[in-house]
Amino acid sequence: MNERTSVAELAESLRREVERYPEGRKLPSSRMLMDRHQVSPVTVSRAIAVLVAEGLVVSRPGAGVFRAAPFAGGSPASAPPASRPGDLSWQEIALSADSGPRDLLAAPVFATLRVPPPDVIDLNSGYPHASLLPERLLAAALARAGRRPGAWDRPPTDGLTELRGWFARDIGGPNGPIGAGDVLITSGGQSGLTVAMRSLAGSGAPVLVESPTYSGILAVVRAAGLRPVPVPVDADGVRTDLLAEAFDATRARVFVCQPLFQNPTGAVLAPARRAEVLRIARTAGAFVVEDDFARLLVHADAPVLPRPLAAEDEDGVVVHLRSLTKAASPNLRIGALTARGPALARLRATQVVDSFFVPRPLQEATLELVADPGWARHLRTLGTELRTRRTTAVAALQRELPGLLGTPRPGGYHLWLRLPDGVDDGALTAAALRAGVQVTPGRPYHAAEPPAPHLRLSYAAAENPTQLAEGVHRLRRAYEEVAG
Repeated sequence: MNERTSVAELAESLRREVERYPEGRKLPSSRMLMDRHQVSPVTVSRAIAVLVAEGLVVSRPGAGVFRAAPFAGGSPASAPPASRPGDLSWQEIALSADSGPRDLLAAPVFATLRVPPPDVIDLNSGYPHASLLPERLLAAALARAGRRPGAWDRPPTDGLTELRGWFARDIGGPNGPIGAGDVLITSGGQSGLTVAMRSLAGSGAPVLVESPTYSGILAVVRAAGLRPVPVPVDADGVRTDLLAEAFDATRARVFVCQPLFQNPTGAVLAPARRAEVLRIARTAGAFVVEDDFARLLVHADAPVLPRPLAAEDEDGVVVHLRSLTKAASPNLRIGALTARGPALARLRATQVVDSFFVPRPLQEATLELVADPGWARHLRTLGTELRTRRTTAVAALQRELPGLLGTPRPGGYHLWLRLPDGVDDGALTAAALRAGVQVTPGRPYHAAEPPAPHLRLSYAAAENPTQLAEGVHRLRRAYEEVAG
């Protein structure tokens, strides 16, 4: 059973039970509730927390859980509903002065974060399955971090110096061009993208993006009031000849790219194009925002990775973004923006206005995590598991849907399928969901009309390789329904 459903059902059962108790009566122990309802200790703990928040019970550590005194006029849970819903129609007029419905901008992001029903196999999410993440390491790191002297003090606005130094070495190398003073700690990668877009381009300005590109990049660019301009990507990364033309035509001052295991195509920027990207941007007087999201998602069979563009940049052209979230946990919202000169001052000013600083306990826990020898072991294990899942997904696609898959890459977590002309990727996505598998249509990855229909598959979110193969089998049934 889905854990969230179990928590809700247990909480409802306990509400009915508590109503029969007098004030101060003790509830059955957690062990008794686990045995009676056949649920885990986590489910019991969370259901009790729901009732505590509602004011129905009080928890006394070491003693147990007791029926709380009723609120004057009855408990919040039993309060009568409002006689009629409020009239919210005025908000349509008040919000019409804005640039447009924000739900349309956020739709691709919501789709990426959507958790499917328990009977649906997830080939959509960008986060690895919980079994691939270092939950014990994280729990230990959090416990140690909470005991650090000053762990709950207000942190520096730029982030802890030790954590900034770790990111600087990880990005640029031990003797590279990046120092701790060039790093700004952010609340994950998406927050870092938002800070960069709002800092480096003026309202309404064009921003060059790869095409296709991560739909979250397009959402951030548009939400910042900017205009995304697509530059095509091929098997070797962004087309540098078209990048130069795009800079000349638009006078853009920002180019956003993912040089390593690009989302969604998986492309790695070819060696000959790396220096060319920097040269073209420097000539145009523009910044390159390097979203290095997949560096920790390298597979066990990958060759030596190219260095980040930021490690080869001496002139402050590259604004580099790195996050630990995907490799560690969706809840470890820790990332780093790297820049030099006035650009860093802009980034710092934007972030401090938006959020003041990243919570110190999370930063301290991150330091504990990356210093633990288990972190390196986890990354090796993750690389092995991702290789296994990629191999399984590729084999299943070659068996079930031959001819749709391009060249898989030994990094990241996604495959980019080229559908036959005339196949509606949106209709296929809907049919797949009916068949019990959640996938992603290709259209949201394009800033303009897509040149061909595509589908993106994530092989990181499935529970295991067997489920992954079953998901591809279900996708074939949906494909046959839509494509005929």
